[in-house]
Amino acid sequence: MPDPNPAALDFLLNRRSRPAKTLTGPVPTQEELDIILTAASRSPDHGKLEPWRFIVLNAAAMDRLADLARTRGVALGHDAEKVEKGASQFVMGELAVVVVEVPRPSEKVPAIEQTYAVGGVCLALLNAALASGWGANWLSGWPSHDRAFVEGGLGLAGTERVAGIIHIGTEKATPPERPRPDLKAITTWVDA
Repeated sequence: MPDPNPAALDFLLNRRSRPAKTLTGPVPTQEELDIILTAASRSPDHGKLEPWRFIVLNAAAMDRLADLARTRGVALGHDAEKVEKGASQFVMGELAVVVVEVPRPSEKVPAIEQTYAVGGVCLALLNAALASGWGANWLSGWPSHDRAFVEGGLGLAGTERVAGIIHIGTEKATPPERPRPDLKAITTWVDA
Protein backbone atom coordinates (compact mmCIF):
# COMPACT_ATOMS: atom_id res chain seq x y z
CA MET A 1 0.00 0.00 0.00
CA PRO A 2 1.46 3.39 -0.96
CA ASP A 3 2.17 6.03 1.64
CA PRO A 4 -0.15 8.89 0.55
CA ASN A 5 0.64 12.57 0.86
CA PRO A 6 -2.85 14.15 1.00
CA ALA A 7 -1.53 17.71 1.33
CA ALA A 8 0.58 17.38 -1.83
CA LEU A 9 -2.29 15.80 -3.76
CA ASP A 10 -4.70 18.50 -2.58
CA PHE A 11 -2.23 21.16 -3.73
CA LEU A 12 -1.93 19.57 -7.18
CA LEU A 13 -5.70 19.15 -7.54
CA ASN A 14 -6.32 22.79 -6.67
CA ARG A 15 -3.24 24.59 -8.01
CA ARG A 16 -3.67 27.40 -10.50
CA SER A 17 -1.32 29.85 -12.08
CA ARG A 18 -1.62 33.52 -11.27
CA PRO A 19 -1.65 35.89 -14.26
CA ALA A 20 1.70 37.67 -14.49
CA LYS A 21 -0.07 41.04 -14.71
CA THR A 22 -1.45 40.46 -11.19
CA LEU A 23 1.99 39.88 -9.65
CA THR A 24 3.87 42.57 -7.80
CA GLY A 25 6.45 42.90 -5.02
CA PRO A 26 7.68 41.68 -2.76
CA VAL A 27 9.35 38.85 -4.65
CA PRO A 28 11.34 35.92 -3.27
CA THR A 29 14.78 36.59 -1.83
CA GLN A 30 17.73 34.76 -3.36
CA GLU A 31 17.60 32.25 -0.50
CA GLU A 32 13.87 31.65 -1.05
CA LEU A 33 14.36 31.38 -4.81
CA ASP A 34 17.23 28.89 -4.36
CA ILE A 35 14.79 26.51 -2.63
CA ILE A 36 12.31 26.87 -5.50
CA LEU A 37 15.04 26.29 -8.10
CA THR A 38 16.29 23.26 -6.18
CA ALA A 39 12.79 21.78 -6.19
CA ALA A 40 12.47 22.48 -9.93
CA SER A 41 15.79 20.75 -10.61
CA ARG A 42 14.47 17.52 -9.08
CA SER A 43 12.41 16.91 -12.22
CA PRO A 44 12.70 13.60 -14.09
CA ASP A 45 15.86 13.66 -16.18
CA HIS A 46 16.54 10.60 -18.32
CA GLY A 47 20.30 10.04 -18.41
CA LYS A 48 20.97 12.68 -15.75
CA LEU A 49 21.92 15.12 -18.49
CA GLU A 50 20.46 18.26 -16.88
CA PRO A 51 19.55 19.75 -20.27
CA TRP A 52 18.50 23.05 -18.70
CA ARG A 53 19.79 26.11 -16.92
CA PHE A 54 18.21 29.09 -15.21
CA ILE A 55 18.55 32.83 -15.80
CA VAL A 56 17.11 34.94 -12.96
CA LEU A 57 15.84 38.34 -14.09
CA ASN A 58 15.43 41.19 -11.62
CA ALA A 59 13.44 44.37 -12.22
CA ALA A 60 16.33 46.20 -13.95
CA ALA A 61 16.89 43.28 -16.32
CA MET A 62 13.15 43.16 -17.02
CA ASP A 63 13.18 46.85 -17.99
CA ARG A 64 16.14 46.29 -20.33
CA LEU A 65 14.41 43.29 -21.94
CA ALA A 66 11.16 45.24 -22.40
CA ASP A 67 13.13 47.88 -24.34
CA LEU A 68 14.87 45.19 -26.39
CA ALA A 69 11.53 43.50 -27.18
CA ARG A 70 10.21 46.82 -28.49
CA THR A 71 13.32 47.36 -30.62
CA ARG A 72 13.21 43.82 -32.00
CA GLY A 73 9.46 43.97 -32.63
CA VAL A 74 9.83 47.11 -34.72
CA ALA A 75 12.83 45.62 -36.58
CA LEU A 76 10.78 42.49 -37.34
CA GLY A 77 7.92 44.61 -38.68
CA HIS A 78 5.40 43.59 -36.03
CA ASP A 79 2.37 45.82 -35.55
CA ALA A 80 2.27 48.05 -32.46
CA GLU A 81 -0.05 45.72 -30.55
CA LYS A 82 2.20 42.69 -31.05
CA VAL A 83 5.29 44.72 -30.15
CA GLU A 84 3.72 45.93 -26.91
CA LYS A 85 2.43 42.46 -26.03
CA GLY A 86 5.97 41.10 -26.36
CA ALA A 87 7.35 43.89 -24.17
CA SER A 88 4.54 43.78 -21.63
CA GLN A 89 5.58 40.56 -19.94
CA PHE A 90 8.84 42.26 -18.97
CA VAL A 91 7.21 45.58 -18.03
CA MET A 92 4.82 44.00 -15.56
CA GLY A 93 7.29 41.89 -13.63
CA GLU A 94 9.81 42.35 -10.86
CA LEU A 95 11.26 38.83 -10.94
CA ALA A 96 11.24 36.07 -13.49
CA VAL A 97 13.22 32.89 -14.09
CA VAL A 98 14.04 31.98 -17.66
CA VAL A 99 14.27 28.22 -18.09
CA VAL A 100 16.72 27.57 -20.91
CA GLU A 101 16.87 24.29 -22.80
CA VAL A 102 20.51 23.25 -23.18
CA PRO A 103 20.62 20.22 -25.51
CA ARG A 104 23.23 17.64 -24.52
CA PRO A 105 24.79 15.24 -27.00
CA SER A 106 23.62 11.73 -26.13
CA GLU A 107 23.28 8.46 -27.99
CA LYS A 108 20.84 7.16 -25.35
CA VAL A 109 18.57 10.17 -24.76
CA PRO A 110 16.88 11.61 -27.86
CA ALA A 111 16.61 15.39 -28.12
CA ILE A 112 12.82 15.23 -27.76
CA GLU A 113 13.14 13.52 -24.37
CA GLN A 114 15.47 16.29 -23.26
CA THR A 115 12.87 18.84 -24.39
CA TYR A 116 10.21 17.02 -22.37
CA ALA A 117 12.50 17.08 -19.32
CA VAL A 118 12.91 20.84 -19.64
CA GLY A 119 9.13 21.26 -19.85
CA GLY A 120 8.94 19.25 -16.63
CA VAL A 121 11.38 21.67 -15.02
CA CYS A 122 9.15 24.62 -16.05
CA LEU A 123 6.10 23.00 -14.46
CA ALA A 124 8.05 21.99 -11.35
CA LEU A 125 9.37 25.55 -10.99
CA LEU A 126 5.87 26.97 -11.36
CA ASN A 127 4.44 24.53 -8.81
CA ALA A 128 7.32 25.02 -6.36
CA ALA A 129 6.76 28.79 -6.45
CA LEU A 130 3.02 28.33 -5.89
CA ALA A 131 3.60 25.78 -3.11
CA SER A 132 5.93 28.29 -1.45
CA GLY A 133 3.08 30.78 -1.26
CA TRP A 134 4.06 33.00 -4.19
CA GLY A 135 2.01 33.80 -7.23
CA ALA A 136 3.55 32.44 -10.42
CA ASN A 137 2.89 32.26 -14.14
CA TRP A 138 4.60 30.47 -17.05
CA LEU A 139 4.87 32.64 -20.17
CA SER A 140 6.84 32.66 -23.38
CA GLY A 141 5.72 34.99 -26.19
CA TRP A 142 7.33 35.91 -29.48
CA PRO A 143 10.51 37.44 -27.95
CA SER A 144 11.33 34.01 -26.48
CA HIS A 145 11.54 32.58 -30.00
CA ASP A 146 13.44 35.44 -31.64
CA ARG A 147 17.12 34.45 -31.93
CA ALA A 148 18.40 38.03 -31.83
CA PHE A 149 16.39 38.71 -28.67
CA VAL A 150 17.44 35.57 -26.79
CA GLU A 151 21.07 35.70 -27.87
CA GLY A 152 21.53 39.45 -27.42
CA GLY A 153 19.25 39.95 -24.43
CA LEU A 154 19.72 36.72 -22.51
CA GLY A 155 23.12 35.51 -23.75
CA LEU A 156 21.84 32.19 -25.11
CA ALA A 157 24.14 30.09 -27.25
CA GLY A 158 23.03 29.19 -30.76
CA THR A 159 21.90 25.72 -29.70
CA GLU A 160 19.94 26.91 -26.64
CA ARG A 161 16.32 28.01 -26.53
CA VAL A 162 13.86 29.44 -24.03
CA ALA A 163 11.45 26.82 -22.69
CA GLY A 164 9.56 29.26 -20.51
CA ILE A 165 9.71 32.40 -18.46
CA ILE A 166 8.31 31.85 -14.99
CA HIS A 167 7.16 35.08 -13.35
CA ILE A 168 7.11 35.00 -9.54
CA GLY A 169 5.79 37.56 -7.09
CA THR A 170 3.05 38.52 -4.70
CA GLU A 171 -0.40 38.33 -6.19
CA LYS A 172 -2.45 41.49 -5.85
CA ALA A 173 -5.71 39.87 -6.99
CA THR A 174 -6.93 36.28 -6.89
CA PRO A 175 -7.95 35.16 -10.36
CA PRO A 176 -11.33 33.54 -10.90
CA GLU A 177 -11.43 29.78 -11.37
CA ARG A 178 -11.39 28.67 -14.98
CA PRO A 179 -12.86 25.62 -16.69
CA ARG A 180 -10.75 22.49 -16.42
CA PRO A 181 -10.37 19.64 -18.93
CA ASP A 182 -13.10 17.01 -19.09
CA LEU A 183 -11.21 13.92 -17.95
CA LYS A 184 -13.62 11.56 -19.73
CA ALA A 185 -13.05 13.36 -23.02
CA ILE A 186 -9.26 13.07 -22.86
CA THR A 187 -8.78 9.62 -21.29
CA THR A 188 -8.81 6.23 -22.98
CA TRP A 189 -8.68 3.07 -20.90
CA VAL A 190 -7.09 0.03 -22.58
CA ASP A 191 -7.92 -3.31 -20.97
CA ALA A 192 -6.27 -5.75 -23.36
